[in-house]
This record gives sequence, C-alpha cells and structure tokens, in this order.
Amino acid sequence: MYRNLRWRLLLTVGVMLAALILVLPSAPGIKDTTLGKFLPDTAINLGLDLKGGIHLTLGVDVDKAIENNMASLGQDIKANSREENLALLRPTVLPGPRLEAVLVGADKQQAFEQLLLKQFSSLKIDSKEVQAEDKVKYLLSMTPEYKTYLSKLTMDQAVKTIRNRIDQFGVAEPDIRRQEGDRIQVQLPGLQDPERAIAVIGKTAHLEFKVVDDSVDPASARQGLLGPGRELSVIKSRGPKGAVTEAPIVLLKDAVMTGEYITDARATIEQNNNQFSVSLTFNARGAKVFERVTEENIKKRLAIVLDGKCYSAPVIQDKIAGGKAQITGNFSQEEARDLAIVLRAGALPAPVTVLEQRTVGPTLGQESIDAGVMATGIAALAIVLFMAVYYKTAGLFANTVLILNIVLTLAGLAAFGATLTLPGIAGIILTIVMAVDANVLIYERIREELRHGLVPSEAVHKGYDRATLTILDSNTTNVLVAIILYQFGTGPIRGFAVTLVLGIVMSMFTAIFVSRIMFDLYLSKRPADSAVSI
Repeated sequence: MYRNLRWRLLLTVGVMLAALILVLPSAPGIKDTTLGKFLPDTAINLGLDLKGGIHLTLGVDVDKAIENNMASLGQDIKANSREENLALLRPTVLPGPRLEAVLVGADKQQAFEQLLLKQFSSLKIDSKEVQAEDKVKYLLSMTPEYKTYLSKLTMDQAVKTIRNRIDQFGVAEPDIRRQEGDRIQVQLPGLQDPERAIAVIGKTAHLEFKVVDDSVDPASARQGLLGPGRELSVIKSRGPKGAVTEAPIVLLKDAVMTGEYITDARATIEQNNNQFSVSLTFNARGAKVFERVTEENIKKRLAIVLDGKCYSAPVIQDKIAGGKAQITGNFSQEEARDLAIVLRAGALPAPVTVLEQRTVGPTLGQESIDAGVMATGIAALAIVLFMAVYYKTAGLFANTVLILNIVLTLAGLAAFGATLTLPGIAGIILTIVMAVDANVLIYERIREELRHGLVPSEAVHKGYDRATLTILDSNTTNVLVAIILYQFGTGPIRGFAVTLVLGIVMSMFTAIFVSRIMFDLYLSKRPADSAVSI
C-alpha cells in the first residue's frame, strides 16, 4: 500500500515549489527585494474591475466599409474594361449600395457582361437600360454571400487593427472581443486617460497623398467655384502658443498614393527647428510608386492627408528615392507618437464610434480586491473550522490541501497569463467549496468501510478507490460547463470560467492525490489496527 510513497511525496513537493515560484511575483513589493530579482515575470494580471481602467463599447460602420469596397470595385471595373478596349464612364456608387456603370457602345454588352462574370463574380446585375447616344446603363449590387463575407472581414480587421494599436500603446492584458450588432468591446486595465485612448483606437488613419492645385483660389473654392476632379480641404497648423488653426486648400480629388505601402512610422524631431514630425518608411513597391509620384510632380505641392485633413503640403523639389517620407505639422510629442502608432498599426477598414465609455477608478478596484479577499477568507475560515471539528485529524488534512488548492489555482492563473477578475474570485470561492466536497465524499466512504469492520489502512484504501470515480464524474461535468461558459461568455463570465476550471483541476489533484499521501504517511507511523480520528 505504501510503495511509491516516496516518489509521490517528491512529486507533490516539486509541484508546490513550482507553484510558489509562480505565485510569489504577485506579492506586493516582492519585486523590490533581492529575492524578486530571481523570480520569473509571472505576476497575476488583474482585470478592469480589480485594477481600474477604461471600458469602451465601439460601433463599427460596416455599411461604410461596404460602400468603400463598392467604390473600389467600380475603379477596378473601369481599369479592367480599359484593358479589354471597353469604354466605361466613371462608375458611381448609389445608395443600397449599388454601382451605376455606363457602357459606351451597345454592341459591347456581351463582352462587358462576360468581364463581370469572370473577374467580378462578387457582383450581380440588377438591371440594365439602353440609353441614347449608344450607351447602356448597368445597376450592379453585391451578392448576399459576398456582402456577408465582407461584413465579417471588416469586423475581423477592425478587431485586429485595434489590438495592434493597443499593443503599441503599451497596455498590459487588454480585453478586446467582437460582440453582436457590429460592436467591439475594449477593456484597458490600468489606463486612466480615456480621451487619448479613444483618439488612438478610433482614428480611422486613412492616409492619402494628393497633389495641391495652387491655380485655384481657396476663397473662390469656398463659394463652390471648383473645377471637375478638385476638392476643398483644410490644412492644419499650430501657432507659437500651441493653438491649432485650419486654412482652406484645394486638392486634386484622386489620391496619387495611399498609406497601404507603409511598413514603419516613427515620431522624430527635426534637426533644424526641433519640431516633432512623423517619419514614414515604404515597402519596395511603395518606394517605386513614391519615386514616380515625386518625379512627375516636381515644383508642385504634395499634400499629406489623414482622415480627410491635410497635415502638411511640402513642395517637391526633386525626385525622392529610397522609400522614405515625412509628415510635418507642428505636432506635440504626444500627437506625433500617437499618429505614428495608428499609421504603423494600419488603417481601420471602417469608421468607428464610441457607443459606451466607462472609467473604473483604481480606488474602486482596490475596494473590490479587499471585498473579494475578505469573502474568500470568511468562506475558507468557516470551512476550516467545520472540517477540523467534524473530521478531527482527517479534517486537518482537508484544511491543508484546501490551502494548497488555492495556491495552485493562483499559480495556474500566473502560469497561463490569465486575468483575475471579481467573478474570478467568486470562482475561487466556489472551488474551495467543491474541494471540500470531494474530501467529504472520501471521508464518508472511509467511515462506511470502518463501520464494516475493515482496519484503517484498508478502509482508507477502499474509501479513496470508491470515491475517486464519483469525484471524477461530477467534476468532469463541471469542467464541461465551465468550458461552455468560456466559449460563449463575455469578459466577466470568462474570468469566472477560467478560475473555475483551474480550481476544479487543482482540487482533484489535492483531494485525490495529495490528501492520500498525508493519510499514507499518517498510517505508516501507526499500528495497522489502531483507530483513526475521522
């Protein structure tokens, strides 16, 4: 019965030492001690409700993304039609969204429709109408399958882009997840500057390079005197006292280059005037495009437009090779750094609006921690007293493994990098009760075997063997329920599910394996027929 006791004892000691090493970095002030320098970086991450921070619910304008995609398809159709010697007037996006395309040459209908069928299977023809001057007007719309795919892709790209931006923002353990109704939930523990967070997360960051048309007077443009292919924008500038002003500027509507080619963006300081700017680096294709653009527009101004606002419009003095550019705009250090973050992380596929915003103060978070620790302590104390009084020596064994179970659960949270939330503390309290329940099942089985006349060693052996199957069966069901909660639940529910699963696994280890070692050690020092306190 007592064979293999030594290796089981060594295994338990090894597991507990590893657990202590994982848990100790979470102790307050431990990092400032000599011991803390030798511990791993496995401090338990605290959730928003315990640490304080910012909770945002964002709405993604998927319809705008679909409309933009339709406009892009229109440009592709026009370009491909030109390659097939088909004359197509500029496609126009209509509400719906639908795409209006006018084909010049009624005899080219079959060729154009064949082009749509082969190269643009995501579109379908809603109607066509033969017009005067040998023209045919087509109304096109997306297929339902492609529209559904595009909606899902837009949400996935939005979540990924927001995650990239937050990762570069330096927030530890953010919780970012997609919700129903084209919404994204963002929780940023430890962050207390909601305005800056919203500015970084919600900026669309659509970067365009457009040629400035200095031949048009901005004052006249304000009165609507704009030629075809022109648009009126504003250029931002910062005065000596930090005040931001905007002035009108006329641009060619079509961008000569976009920010899709950017591989890196850094906040830098200009040597000549100590002003902050953003340095851009393009990929190989982008470098070639930028070189061609600057060569074709020497002595013209090239406007750098971000989300519809012009930040700077330097004069192109010569062809620029090497794939580098710079955005100047009298930025503050924080503005330059944040702009570099959003450009480096990529543009959002659709505009994002803040639907809900909550800030949890660190004081409230500390109050939650204190309340959770008190609740856990009271629950544990009540159980410890009951077990010690009712089961005597065996109750002391149960109390010992109860403490080990809590330590192992916290070690599991630290090892997997999980986040401890207030519902997670509730999960720990529940697993304490479940751990004691497993011991109660075992002890009652042992009592039953003792009443049947078995000696203590045999009673313990049979009691553990018969109770183990019941414990495994009930806890397996509980684990499956917790997995379902994690899969379909949101932040707080997931936090509860994580601690519940870890607590159940650890309680089975301590109740079945560790407490058995304690009983074997206890009985090995006593005569075989001596009574036990249970």
